[in-house]
Amino acid sequence: MTAIAVTIAGSDSGGGAGIQADLKTFSALGVYGASVIAALTAQNTKGVTGIHDVPPSFVTAQIDAVFSDLAVNAVKIGMLSHPDVIAAVADGLDRYRQNKVVLDPVMVAASGDRLLAAEAVDVLRRVLIPKAMLITPNLPEAAALLETAMAQTESEMQEQGEKLLALGAKAVLMKGGHAAGAESVDLLIEPHSVARLAAERIDTANTHGTGCTLSSAIAAGLAKGLPLAEAVREAKAYVTAAIAASDQLKIGHGHGPVHHFHHWWGERKD
Repeated sequence: MTAIAVTIAGSDSGGGAGIQADLKTFSALGVYGASVIAALTAQNTKGVTGIHDVPPSFVTAQIDAVFSDLAVNAVKIGMLSHPDVIAAVADGLDRYRQNKVVLDPVMVAASGDRLLAAEAVDVLRRVLIPKAMLITPNLPEAAALLETAMAQTESEMQEQGEKLLALGAKAVLMKGGHAAGAESVDLLIEPHSVARLAAERIDTANTHGTGCTLSSAIAAGLAKGLPLAEAVREAKAYVTAAIAASDQLKIGHGHGPVHHFHHWWGERKD
C-alpha cells in the first residue's frame, strides 16, 4: 500500500510555506501527497500582500473529490482563515472518519502578517481542536488560543499545553522556536506523559515554512504507520536538518525557506 497524506491549508505563492511546503515534505519523506486548498495567498519571503478565501462549498467539493477516491492515511491541517471554511473541514473529517489529524493552528506568518481572522479563533477552538490527534502551536499561537501571555519557561509551556489538551485534542506539541536559549525545545504533551525534544538552535534567517513543514512531516510519519511519539521525533529531526541546510538555498530577499530536499540536492557549489 502507498502511504497517502492530505494537506488542507492555504497556498503560498512563494513556495516556502503552506500547501507547497507540505507537498514538498510529503515527497521528501516518501509519502504521496494530495491537497485541499482552503485559501490563496499572495506571498513571498518578505510577507503576505493578499489573502483570497476559497468558498466553503468548494473546499467541501475538494474534500469529497479526494477522500472519496484516495485511501487517506493521515491529514495535516494548516491555514483556515474563515469560520465557515473551518466548519466545512470539520464536517469533512467526520464524513470520512479521519482520526490521524495533525492540526497546525496557523495564525501569523513568519513575516508577522496575520493569517487567521479573529472571529475564526473561537470556531477553531470549539469545532476543530477536538477532532485532532495532535495540535502543534508555537508559543504565540498557544497564547492566542488560551487568551493569555506567551509562555516564557518550559514549565509554563507544559502548563499551557495541558490547558490545550482540555480543549479536546488528544496530544499537544508545544513548539519552543520563539523562546530563547541555545536549544530549541519542544514539549510533546499527552494525557499521561510529557516528552522533551531538544535540538541545537540554528542561527539563520531562513525559517519560512518551518511550522508547516514540521506538522506535515508528523502527518507523513503517521501515514506510514509510525506511533505518534516516533512520528514527532522523526519530524523534529527532519526539520532541524532542513533548517540547518537552509542557507544553501538563495531564495528571495526576506526570510527564505527551509531546505526540504537537503538530503538529495546536496550543498550548492557557487
